[in-house]
Amino acid sequence: MTPQQRRSKITPERELEFYEAALDLLREGGYDALTMEGVAARTRCGKSTLYRQWRTKPQLVAAALRGTRCLALASVDTGTLEGDLRAAACTAGAGSGRDTTLMHALSHAALQNPELLRALREALIEPEIAAIDAMIRRAVARGEIAADNPAAEFVAAQLIGVVRARPMLEGRHADEDYLARFLEAAIFPALGLRAGPCATKAPRESVTRTAREGVLAGVARPS
Repeated sequence: MTPQQRRSKITPERELEFYEAALDLLREGGYDALTMEGVAARTRCGKSTLYRQWRTKPQLVAAALRGTRCLALASVDTGTLEGDLRAAACTAGAGSGRDTTLMHALSHAALQNPELLRALREALIEPEIAAIDAMIRRAVARGEIAADNPAAEFVAAQLIGVVRARPMLEGRHADEDYLARFLEAAIFPALGLRAGPCATKAPRESVTRTAREGVLAGVARPS
């Protein structure tokens, strides 16, 4: 049975319910406590539906991360590198509390489970790096930064890293205000960007709605 055939009987809205249930259970009890049976009970479906769709728990986790986290960054294209990075920071900051809790729940399990570690890299880390690297390439093509700027290759590592590191170092999430200050103090100067006044922060409801619309568009496509 092909992936397209397995996915044909589940609507994008229903698939998103499965994703959110799986991630909520991860946050509540950790990876070991997450079961297909638990997701089935929370979403009121038969567990056979989940097994037909994803076959294993790591595959479900990977699909949930891919479907709810990475599309928002991939869709960012404001026309300037400053705007792209501010939008990425806004998106990352808006979900930093929930995402950090989630990553803490998964980090230890991933070290013990090669399939889960591979799924996390493929579904979460690599698409985020690719999205930020694409912003850098567009900026080089527009002439905003030099192609040989030595700081350019480290932007993804810096932005993704600080989101993961602040909770450990300071016991606080990397929220939107913190990430905006990080951009202005560390990343923009290294890239040689003269940052303008920070735009008015979009309401959280707008960020959430935009991300959700991206998720629904993404889960409608075959993986």
